[in-house]
Amino acid sequence: MKKKLTTITMVTMSLSLVLAACSDKTPEVKDTVTPQNSEKAAAKNFNESGYPIVKDKVTVKMVSPKAPLAPNYGEMEIFKRLEEQTNVHVEWDNVPEANYNDKKNILLASSNLPDVFYGARFTDNDLMKYSKDGTIIPMNDLIDKYMPNVKKLFEKRPELKAFVTAPDGKIYSLPVAEELGKGQAGIGSNPDFLFLNKAWLDKLSLKMPVSIEELHDVLSAFKTKDPNGNGKADEVPMSFMNTFWTGDIGYLFGAFGVPDKTYQPGDNSFIEHLNVKDGKVNYAATDPKYKEAVSYFHKWVEEGLIDKDSFTFNNNPAPYFAKGKTKDVTLGSYLWWEETEIVGPDRAKDYALVPPFKGMVVKYNNGSPWSRGGPVITKVNKNPEITARWLDLQYEPKMAAQLHWGPIGVAFDEKDGKLVQKPLDAGVAAGEFRQKVAPNMTGVILAEDFQNLVAPEPRALERMNRIKDTFVPQMEKENYPSIFFTPEELDKIGKIKPDLAKLTNEKRSKWLMEGGVEKEWDSYLTTLKKMGLDDLLKIYQGALDRYNKASK
Repeated sequence: MKKKLTTITMVTMSLSLVLAACSDKTPEVKDTVTPQNSEKAAAKNFNESGYPIVKDKVTVKMVSPKAPLAPNYGEMEIFKRLEEQTNVHVEWDNVPEANYNDKKNILLASSNLPDVFYGARFTDNDLMKYSKDGTIIPMNDLIDKYMPNVKKLFEKRPELKAFVTAPDGKIYSLPVAEELGKGQAGIGSNPDFLFLNKAWLDKLSLKMPVSIEELHDVLSAFKTKDPNGNGKADEVPMSFMNTFWTGDIGYLFGAFGVPDKTYQPGDNSFIEHLNVKDGKVNYAATDPKYKEAVSYFHKWVEEGLIDKDSFTFNNNPAPYFAKGKTKDVTLGSYLWWEETEIVGPDRAKDYALVPPFKGMVVKYNNGSPWSRGGPVITKVNKNPEITARWLDLQYEPKMAAQLHWGPIGVAFDEKDGKLVQKPLDAGVAAGEFRQKVAPNMTGVILAEDFQNLVAPEPRALERMNRIKDTFVPQMEKENYPSIFFTPEELDKIGKIKPDLAKLTNEKRSKWLMEGGVEKEWDSYLTTLKKMGLDDLLKIYQGALDRYNKASK
């Protein structure tokens, strides 16, 4: 039967060819799916300027992290408006922030790539590695041809273009930034604030502590004197987010003269625990003062003054936020960059910011107000020019503001060309609201935009004033900037840093919880040396010297 069908097919095809040859007319040629015809069809569908970007809807697949309270981006009003304006539909694969790096690495190791990693958070090492093997594509030509907003931004701020340009001269990721303040007074210079339950202080007739010893005594009173008055021993004297970019206990190590930062957001080419003094880099976690701090705070854990859950949050803030919102008030103090996200707006009035203690050193956070962690386009993207135009719209200043804080009509009113923050409903925390209405993964808001287009949101302005007035006087004068390392440097960093940082953080957590730092200290230092700490610091020092020379 199969042979018979094959014969019939061949006869039919031969007859068709004979009829075509005998016909006076050329046979009708229908559109076929050849690469040439596909390109012509795509060109006819694509508008190089104006909106919509395409006449017939095009789908682009994107993977992105999202904040804990954020919905899938397809449900966000701002993305619905972008689709309506551009006719570009995004098929989102949203990943909780805590799981994003693992998901990103799995996708990069497979052939199952999205068209775009949006809010990509690629480290410099990622950018170099995956550009070299062709997984992500350079954007220079796309920026020149299809991204007028990005091009204008780079012309206005050439240093920003230099910041995202790799050592090979190519741009593989787009910047993300909110230029809120400069230098030590910038909003990101210190993301760690200590808040204390002032209502409990008043009830127990205690004063605001002005030393680490006084803080210890206050926390002891919180634990033993039932300040919430419910007759239960349910008070949590202190909680924090161990090894997170904000809310880490390393801030309090500054009371011993060596502030400690364990996690640099957005760029893992930074080594944790890195400080700079007089132009020289040093590793905080090898300083004798660091050992003293770890030993001291272990005693707090033993005394029940530190919440042991602090060591189990694993970079997921959601259970930490719940600590401040229990039915009865149970949280005595906590570390975060503002009070409302932890305890909510109704309880925030009962918590006061604790100024740094006399003689305490405040960390000047490493990095830059800019990030190279914006979108990257992968090699599987069949419509890079369409994607480029869609992304470029998010670098128009007014749209950038909406992508950072929420859309007009939801987060803003527009008055005389300026965006004015809408008042929040009673009981709504600004940080939680922002997570729900804005991705905050693309776009740049320059310092002048905060003057001419959108005022800083009230909590940001408050944070900037707190940093300037409360922390800058005791803040370190130097930090480690966001240097784009050479491929050779990144290769060496990649071989040394992950295991070394992992060991350091694991030891710090273990010593805080279980003790033993004095007994293990010398062998720990020997192990770090064997793992290449000296070589790593040499790389960081050389890159810093090069950066400082170029900046003069």
